[in-house]
Amino acid sequence: MDQLGANDANSSPITPLGFLERTATVYDNCPSVVYHRTVFTWSQTHRRCLRLASALSFLGISRGDVVSVLAPNVPAMYEMHFGVPMSGAVLNTINIRLDACTIAIHLRHSGSKVVFVDVLFRTLLDDALRLFPVCAEPPRIVTVEDACEDARPQSSSLTYEKLVEMGDPEFRWVRPRSEWEPMVLNDTSGTTSAPKGVVHCHRALFLITVDSLINWSLPKRPTYLWTLPMFHANGWSFPWGIAAAGGINVCLRRFDADDIYAAIEAHQVTHMCGAPVVLNMLANAPDSARRPLSGPLQVLTAGAPPPAAVLNRMDKLGFTVSHGYGLTETAGIVGQWDWIPASDRARLKARQGVRSLAMAAIDVIDGATRESVKRDGNNKGEIMMRGGCVMLGYLKDPEATAKAVSADGWFYTGDVGVMHADGYIENKDRSKVVIISGGENLSSVEVESVLYGHPAVNEAAVVARPDEYWGETPCAFVSLKEGAGVAPTDKEVIEWCRERMPHYMAPKTVVFRAELPKTSTGKIQKYVLREMAKKL
Repeated sequence: MDQLGANDANSSPITPLGFLERTATVYDNCPSVVYHRTVFTWSQTHRRCLRLASALSFLGISRGDVVSVLAPNVPAMYEMHFGVPMSGAVLNTINIRLDACTIAIHLRHSGSKVVFVDVLFRTLLDDALRLFPVCAEPPRIVTVEDACEDARPQSSSLTYEKLVEMGDPEFRWVRPRSEWEPMVLNDTSGTTSAPKGVVHCHRALFLITVDSLINWSLPKRPTYLWTLPMFHANGWSFPWGIAAAGGINVCLRRFDADDIYAAIEAHQVTHMCGAPVVLNMLANAPDSARRPLSGPLQVLTAGAPPPAAVLNRMDKLGFTVSHGYGLTETAGIVGQWDWIPASDRARLKARQGVRSLAMAAIDVIDGATRESVKRDGNNKGEIMMRGGCVMLGYLKDPEATAKAVSADGWFYTGDVGVMHADGYIENKDRSKVVIISGGENLSSVEVESVLYGHPAVNEAAVVARPDEYWGETPCAFVSLKEGAGVAPTDKEVIEWCRERMPHYMAPKTVVFRAELPKTSTGKIQKYVLREMAKKL
């Protein structure tokens, strides 16, 4: 057996791009992408992606070049997850809620050669490009038109549909020479610090896609509603996953309760993903917006642990919620709940679960001893992991890469967690947002969970406020539900918390705001709130 090993037949580079080719054969005339009255089949989507790849090659895009896109969840955004890397290029999706200065920084850092921009965001891109130095060569612009919007592309501009028409539907797409070749460049959302460019290879994206399909038990031909931005960690790999399953992608440009419930009813949606803020939006939607579900609707969420109160409301509405754990650096969800007894469902779903099948190991390590913490649900440490879904590294930042992916073979997440006796991890907080008050470490997540139980609270975020005596004290920023009756005072909210948790953990300050600042993916921007708390 020593003479046996890798050969050309058994070591072809793995990539999720091949899923589209297979699905176009198996489900050729089945619907692939739906957007308003536009419906594509898988055969059409396959040919359009090949045309896009061919046209990009005609523009001079070659292996390893970066191609950026600034767009919401429209059909072109879905197609670019295949068409751009099929040209050999690296796909870079950019948050549409970023300001012009940040977008300019991302484009210059990536060295983007072409940028696709949705017609509604063309002005934003133009503002960003004006910030380029005179000596810097800007990327070529391709405008993504949308017949459902009033805005129209400039008459002289190259549009997405014109570019697709230029391409060859029989184009032989550029397959990776190695599965370790970069395929996507994603910018972290920057909830606690400045964003960094995360690079993932074909291998990692193949593994996370197959892993996600198995862990979520996704059936063949699901109807998937895009309530998770595709520009956020490539929609947790589901652009490729839904293709593998031959499903229907229902695209949504905007996310609000009315549109989501209407789309669920119109298309008989079976699956959707979203940040906890989406769950909160659906759970607290007015009766006028809600539509009865025709059957159980599977929802996968990740990020901050969903409050038990929100999970209970979602359950009563007919949504089956799975909670996972992942980072931009892991390309998707790498820890997830499987089955939970009904009596413990809401409380336990606030945990992040066990490692997914594609991850080799996930552990919680004590920062001082570098040993695993006790499996008691109390001793905290940093969540660390290793496996095939971990990033290649941060673009042009070897120092940050070496700090995150260490020589001891672990990826340091920067998340604080505990390990329970049953082997399930629970994410307590980001290490940068743990509150240290009078020598006690407080988890903002635990305080937020109590706040979400208040009948008038819509959103809550807790950060550290500097204090001369205690060092730091918990400061809660809260938005209230519409039509919740008489609004509580800050003292009443504080007393509510003190009745339900140790007094030292309860907020010392409560600030009411109409809406909390968020990233483009719905994550509350705690670094913004921390700066506000410093000025109180």
